[in-house]
Amino acid sequence: MQREIWTEEHEAFRETVRAFLAKEVLPHHERWEQAGIVDRSAWLAAGRQGLLGLAVPEEYGGGGSADFRYPAVLAEEFTRAGASGLALGLHNDIIGPYLTQLATEEQKRRWLPGFCSGELITAIAMTEPGTGSDLQGIATRAEDRGDHYLLNGAKTFISNGILADLVVVVAKTTAEGGAHGLSLLVVERGMAGFERGRNLDKIGQKAQDTAELFFQDVRVPKANLLGEENQAFLYLMRNLAQERLAIAVSAIAGAEHLVELTTEYVKQRTAFGKPLAKLQHVRFEIAELATECAVTRTFVDRCITEHNRYALTPVDASMAKWWATELQKRTADRCLQLHGGYGYMTEYPVAKAFTDGRIQTIYGGTTEIMKEIIGRSILG
Repeated sequence: MQREIWTEEHEAFRETVRAFLAKEVLPHHERWEQAGIVDRSAWLAAGRQGLLGLAVPEEYGGGGSADFRYPAVLAEEFTRAGASGLALGLHNDIIGPYLTQLATEEQKRRWLPGFCSGELITAIAMTEPGTGSDLQGIATRAEDRGDHYLLNGAKTFISNGILADLVVVVAKTTAEGGAHGLSLLVVERGMAGFERGRNLDKIGQKAQDTAELFFQDVRVPKANLLGEENQAFLYLMRNLAQERLAIAVSAIAGAEHLVELTTEYVKQRTAFGKPLAKLQHVRFEIAELATECAVTRTFVDRCITEHNRYALTPVDASMAKWWATELQKRTADRCLQLHGGYGYMTEYPVAKAFTDGRIQTIYGGTTEIMKEIIGRSILG
């Protein structure tokens, strides 16, 4: 079916993204994967091309458009290209809203121009060694010391953790508040006591730096408090719908691309004297995958439309996230199987997609957490 959510402007933007990938990303991606990190120059190139800060007001150097279809185009094209290292979606879709919605005018003028130019790379630090999705278990503490907070704790699995110049840290500012005693503090590169640990060795997304972060008596000025004290839980919940939709967008794009690759492969690969595509089992596999992708695409596109109307609910975002990511995981496994031994070779895109996409059902809230959110909304 023809997708009806795009205009000519979105398709023109898609061509811009593809040209950027061809020039600035794909020639370097294999080297980045070996190094475990991308070049900072790639972020600057993205800034020059206008791919950073799409929703940031123009007065701060951004694109000035709240239309989520532009980030969706970015997510689709980066996923189809297998370019998992340059985390523009994390920067734009997940961290960007905290800065545009919560920052004071002084903070916006201090941070947003660099955010849009690629000079300031961002990360958000929620997960800790002892906690996953449970915000009540956060142990990182920020003590009020008058004109500053004294920050102590550790975070792990932090995407952009090595490269980040600004890290939005979720910390406990009221011991008795549980999840409702959390605040957002912006820690900047070079602050005394802020240390980075290992660049973690993952099974996929090798070019994307994912790190441990440590905070020992870090003096964070009160001017770096993002939003109001003890309101972080509310802010996090408010922004999770967009984060989960962004993950769903990349997931369905990844699944569709795998089906396209595998369809071409089985047409060319022979077994028992004829192309694999002539075998009924293979035709049924492709038929099932294509149908599941088509049905999922319809729902995800509707979620994009709803989000642009400011009407996307947390429940619908959770449905899109768990279903699309589980489909991506299932599709990667079945498509690899259809490639046979070649699917296990890293030179084939299906192998890279298999490992790169495995995290999708985990970050942004696991499948199990998504089902819990949906179940509670139905059953109370």
